Amino acid sequence: MKLYCFLPLKRYYLCLNLNEFTQIGISFTLTTNKKKLNMIIDVHTHINNYHEDRVVSLEDCLNNLTDTMLANNVDYSLVLSSYKVNEHRPSTRQVVEAIKGRKNLGVVSGISYLHYDHRDVREISEYLENGFIKGLKFYPGYEPFYPNDIRFKLMYEMAVEYDVPVMFHSGDTYAPNGKVKYSHPLHIDDLAVDYPDLKIVICHVGNPWIKDCMEVVYKNKNVYADISGLVLGNFSDKFERYMKNEIEEMITYAGDPNYLLYGTDWPISNMGSYLKFMNQLELAEEKKELILWKNAAKLFKIDVENL
Repeated sequence: MKLYCFLPLKRYYLCLNLNEFTQIGISFTLTTNKKKLNMIIDVHTHINNYHEDRVVSLEDCLNNLTDTMLANNVDYSLVLSSYKVNEHRPSTRQVVEAIKGRKNLGVVSGISYLHYDHRDVREISEYLENGFIKGLKFYPGYEPFYPNDIRFKLMYEMAVEYDVPVMFHSGDTYAPNGKVKYSHPLHIDDLAVDYPDLKIVICHVGNPWIKDCMEVVYKNKNVYADISGLVLGNFSDKFERYMKNEIEEMITYAGDPNYLLYGTDWPISNMGSYLKFMNQLELAEEKKELILWKNAAKLFKIDVENL
């Protein structure tokens, strides 16, 4: 490809291509709008108030998130709303309204198995139509259902129609009253087979059933996994080494990590500690880039050029 520059000569312009430009001894600096290579996209954050002894405003929670992102050089985060709504857990509508004007945040809408109704279906359909949400999040284990439950058929069909991912809580539950038989990652296999055009994310790599998650991801090309929520707070050195081996083994088995997504589960997990964990993984830089942002940008259609 030839590059041209126009030099003013009184009332005329001299057009030179790049080779001619250098031959006449003129030096120059070529600038482009190329996006930086090393980005970070966190696909799994919350703005729920987990310290329910005090009420914190939604705006304060958002500011805390963006301040933490800035401190850790995180370019973009997805905010996942909850399956329940109360003074400590804002609704999808509240989150959508609150992030307007914040280009570095997107919304994934939490869906309740027990409580969603026709109003929620209309609202979700409207948000998908207008591009206000980047995906849907379901919470088996916290609520008593299996991912292939017929009650969510319409939701899955909408996700396919609008080409957005569906995310599933998987593995251990933060709450002791959760029922982990519903959140085993093997249940995702049924859904992936029944809906081959549905893009599915297994959250938390199904921890502690990471090997089962590994098989489901390997078998089904429409299934992804995020590495969020592996720890409360910071990684200890011992647990970091353990999880490092688990994630590296998963990649060895399932192949190049074009299915793996970086996420933290902030504020439950610490962003700085998570990035340190990522740096410990013995992976080529291009594979780390897939995990840290490239896979997410493609899957969730995030316009990285405007960040």
